Amino acid sequence: MSDFIFFTTTIIKCILVLAVFAALPGFATFLERKALARIHRRVGPDMVGPSGVLQIVPDMIKLFTKEDITPYLANSKVFKFAPLISTICVFMAFAAVPLFPEFKLFGYVIKPIIADVNIAVLYIAGCSSICTYAIFLGGMASYNKYALLGGARALVSIISYESISGLCLLAIVLLTGSMSLVDVNNYQHGGILSWLVFKQPIAFVLFTIAIFIETNRTPLCLAENDPELVAGYGTEYSGLRWGMFFIGEYASMMLGAILINLLFLGGYNDFYFIPGAIAMFLKVCLIFSGYFWARGAFPHLRADQVMRTCYLILLPLACINLIVTALLAL
Repeated sequence: MSDFIFFTTTIIKCILVLAVFAALPGFATFLERKALARIHRRVGPDMVGPSGVLQIVPDMIKLFTKEDITPYLANSKVFKFAPLISTICVFMAFAAVPLFPEFKLFGYVIKPIIADVNIAVLYIAGCSSICTYAIFLGGMASYNKYALLGGARALVSIISYESISGLCLLAIVLLTGSMSLVDVNNYQHGGILSWLVFKQPIAFVLFTIAIFIETNRTPLCLAENDPELVAGYGTEYSGLRWGMFFIGEYASMMLGAILINLLFLGGYNDFYFIPGAIAMFLKVCLIFSGYFWARGAFPHLRADQVMRTCYLILLPLACINLIVTALLAL
């Protein structure tokens, strides 16, 4: 493949990733509201379009036309830049994620990954870590005590649970011998019994819990607290700046669902008679729906419960799992 074709295909991949994962959050909100309505025996959106499917249109109009306010005493530069960090870092992480198996188009082999780097796991962990600072910077720059408390509370919880997800990723790297997500996927090509969820069940559970924390999802989210009448770190944000946080959060949820599938559930390998691309899509949709189910089914935990669970239960389990995995790998 010539340098021109490689450069062109890479640019097209970047545009497609940005277009798809920036547009999906709007539709995901509709699905979440319908799912929560069904769980709580409510109606949900039903008046705009068939079954309310066009509800996202007035929502987007309201979002784009809402006045963008910057608090008078806020640090305006940091306040305006924080939402961009949240979104940019998530889309940067998608660069090292394989979305589907490779295929041929016009005689050329197309790999549905922007950059197959051999340190993909480390790269994605670094990008997701930077996202956490967007939350804290947004709350700190708002000159609002509720936003500051929400940002600090979220930062502490995310950093704590990142240690758990990091230990789980180390166990996967020790087992597969590679940091490339393509290699991790290929390691599970031998059928359902070769899926890492059966070899690393503890890491699967711990990593899933950590993903809920890192994507600010109920019931483990500390960025917004139910007893408060404010929106945590985003209390002072409105309009498109709030929308950037919103897009970053839902893009992080999609990234988390894809990572869980690639790391533990066979990735884009064929599943019996189901082709790999379709199997990948179905499994990611199933994982993504788990976010909605958990939000509708479980109560919001207190901050002390979340942190106590992290340091007294989950972190020791992650360390023991890593030590056992290392001994078995030797």
